[in-house]
Amino acid sequence: MNTTRRNFVKAIGATTALTLSAQVKEPVQETIRIGFIGVGNRGRGLLRGLLNIEGARIVAICDPLSINLAKAEKMCKDKGQQPKTYPNGDFDYRNMLEKEKLDAVLIATPWDTHTIMACESMQAGNHALVEVPAAETVEDCWKLVQTSQKTGKQCMMLENCCYGAEELMVLNLVKLGHFGELTHAEGAYIHEMRKKLKMSKPEHGNGFWRSHKWTKRDANLYPTHGLGPIAQYMNINRGDKFDYLVSMSSNSVARTEYAKKTFPADHHWNKTKFVTGDMNTSIIKTTLGKTIMLQYDVCTPRPYSRINLVQGSKGTFKGYPERIMLDDFKSHKWKDTENFHKEFDHPLTKKMGAIAKKEGGHGGMDFLMLWRVIYCLKHGMELDQDVYDAASWSSIVHLTEQSVANRSAPTTCPDFTEGKWQKRPAFELKNV
Repeated sequence: MNTTRRNFVKAIGATTALTLSAQVKEPVQETIRIGFIGVGNRGRGLLRGLLNIEGARIVAICDPLSINLAKAEKMCKDKGQQPKTYPNGDFDYRNMLEKEKLDAVLIATPWDTHTIMACESMQAGNHALVEVPAAETVEDCWKLVQTSQKTGKQCMMLENCCYGAEELMVLNLVKLGHFGELTHAEGAYIHEMRKKLKMSKPEHGNGFWRSHKWTKRDANLYPTHGLGPIAQYMNINRGDKFDYLVSMSSNSVARTEYAKKTFPADHHWNKTKFVTGDMNTSIIKTTLGKTIMLQYDVCTPRPYSRINLVQGSKGTFKGYPERIMLDDFKSHKWKDTENFHKEFDHPLTKKMGAIAKKEGGHGGMDFLMLWRVIYCLKHGMELDQDVYDAASWSSIVHLTEQSVANRSAPTTCPDFTEGKWQKRPAFELKNV
């Protein structure tokens, strides 16, 4: 970048940050009352973050496993909070919804329970904060949308990867026009997880139930970590939308080999057929003509990656490792992003990034996400991701399954906004 352009863009960034800061209002609600459904490993991680955020009060916690509930209760007491506990089985959360005065319910339970718990939470008069994916079928995605519209309550899928320092910087660069008009992006969830097959007890957390999904569905089972940030870069549901996708899976090999090597011959994993392909690759076409490639692989020995590539008419960014190339570079070579972070980190990262990193949770992105949730609720603002995002991002699970089963035939993506995407304003993180 030449000096003149750098100073110009810096001035724009400074003005943007100043404008955002000037918009901040006094809180309309000092305390946000939260109920928790599910305080296993993931739930307790989110609980830990909320306990360190001013204005977040944990009113009640539910979990059928006494060991989980005891750990969570101690965490709360250590921070001076004494939530009521609901320990009596998988449906005791309904008693919590009926008896407690809450503002929001955080749901960190197995995937197939997310939709019903989120809908019942909204029907009880609470905002729903639900872990990813928010639903596993298109039908359930519609249930989330319709329930949110009927009750007037927000439903946010807790896609923490939208709050990574890398993703926020890329979002800022996109908004400042550095990549020109976006044309293509790539995202993924590549995370080797075969060892979860060893987790055989409920207290082992998601390893106990997630691995069974590999025996039932051939699809991209976990699309939102890679897709969520890209959808925000591309203003999906806010000026553009997913139109259709095609998807195909490789054969399934790695899990079977791992089971054969790890477990006795008569072990149930050696008597089970793994259905999910080792690699699922999908391509989404948007209504405005952009393309998005998504990949899902949780069993191949390779480094973790969400790819996080975005490209446009003036430049390209790619993650893992971070690198960037812009039109005004003197050579067609990647450059590292250290100086770009110094200059173009998002105002939210500049404001809260150091604190978030100290508090932890996937490098701080969990804390930053939760801080934003509480901030938005306290100020009476819309949450950063809405129910249309929860539905459209989550629907990819079912849509890829349909395409794979139909020889990778194009599959139409539902318009959960029912046409509102055409007039909704572009995505932004408001009042940072």
